[in-house]
Parts: sequence; C-alpha cells; structure tokens
Amino acid sequence: MSKVCSICGKHPAAGRSISHSHRVTNRVFRPNVQRITIKVNGISKRANVCTGCIRSGKIERG
Repeated sequence: MSKVCSICGKHPAAGRSISHSHRVTNRVFRPNVQRITIKVNGISKRANVCTGCIRSGKIERG
C-alpha cells in the first residue's frame, strides 16, 4: 500500500531518533494513510487518504 495521501500529498519523511545517551539512528516518519471510499465529482472511488484530511473535512465520504 502506498504511504502517500492522494489529497494533500503527505508522504514518508526521513529523520533521526536520538536516545537519552545521544546515540543517533535513522528512522522514517510515516503518515497515517487509510484506504477509503471518497466521492470525486459525484463518482465514488477508493483512494489513499491521510487521517488529517479525513478529520478536517477535505474529502466527502462515499
């Protein structure tokens, strides 16, 4: 499953985890992407949408 939001384009971002002893390891910040049915121009289709777009009302469920 693609981890890219089809509405806002949010995607995984690279970063670093830093422990208490300041050891540094690479990590990935992944967005919470759900595959849901949305309405686009009155037509229902399935899309990968992040939970931020779902909660903010940028999409219409269908």
